[in-house]
Amino acid sequence: MTGFALSPIAEQNGFRLEAFETIGSTNAVALERAQAGDPGKLWIVSKKQASGRGRRGRAWSSPEGNLAASLLLTGNLELKSAATLGFVAGLSLADALNAVCPSANFSVGIDGASNAGAGKSPLRVELKWPNDLLAGGAKLAGILLESTLMADGHLAVVIGIGVNVVAYPQDVPYPATSLARLGANCDAETVFLALSDAWEENYRIWANGRGLSDIRKRWLSQAAGIGSEVAVRIDGAVLRGIFETIDEDCQFVIRDNDGVRQKIAAGDVHFGTVASANAE
Repeated sequence: MTGFALSPIAEQNGFRLEAFETIGSTNAVALERAQAGDPGKLWIVSKKQASGRGRRGRAWSSPEGNLAASLLLTGNLELKSAATLGFVAGLSLADALNAVCPSANFSVGIDGASNAGAGKSPLRVELKWPNDLLAGGAKLAGILLESTLMADGHLAVVIGIGVNVVAYPQDVPYPATSLARLGANCDAETVFLALSDAWEENYRIWANGRGLSDIRKRWLSQAAGIGSEVAVRIDGAVLRGIFETIDEDCQFVIRDNDGVRQKIAAGDVHFGTVASANAE
């Protein structure tokens, strides 16, 4: 038996939960449920994921004790608006972490530099475009959206969320961290309970895309790297400049080294010294 549970408000609003001790991929199971005709509003969660995946087909490590959660949504979703659900998920996870892990010992800065010994401070969760969460500049969580067409022709969207609760990957070309490393005393069940609760508020604001402008404002208030040097890898090329904002469609806006404003719909973003080292 797992200890996962939905928040009371999530249950009241018709969300359901399937919890597993271990799973191959929560996203894969959620997609299977969609193709079998599941009505949606279904969370799939586990503390151990054997074959999780991240953006662009990358593996996402999720050992025992980390959180792997996927939310299946169906109904009258349009692909363009559904693509912005990653921003809803990022805000919801940030809200959840700030609620249940109020303090931590940060040791990694936004540019990868060490701040060891800085002591306890409020948990500064930052949102990194498009779908990562950072704590002290190091990757703490990632979000992956996938979609499929159901038999009735409706779009089904799966929002996958992976949180480094007790462990983080070591063999990655960017700083990474976990809640345990940051000194936060939270387990996967506690994080998920808060996440299922926070999702309700942000999903209500999003309102099937009609409230995206409000989501955008909230996201920008917690965004990582605004005003800093950035490198964005796009299909093998690297664009460098200053991260200015995200536009009304949540595209990444950068002022390049020639002073030209560029809008980017998809790409890998690197800040500071991490950009110099890893975006070549």
